[in-house]
Amino acid sequence: MAKYSKAASKEVEASMKKMENGTLKSGKSGKKVTNPKQAVAIGLSEAREKGEKVPSKKPSSSGKKTTSSKK
Repeated sequence: MAKYSKAASKEVEASMKKMENGTLKSGKSGKKVTNPKQAVAIGLSEAREKGEKVPSKKPSSSGKKTTSSKK
């Protein structure tokens, strides 16, 4: 079973083309996107907004990871 729908991959493809043309802008700041990973994330986000089949976002782990101390 496919993880992503065909429509979601089309959305990612479109955002990659926009990035290559230099017309893809980031959200709040409006800066030009040059990182391909960011372009993919924008494409998936737009597909998610349209209700396409895209896995939910993973929770971000901010801060330090805790490790157990060995005694």
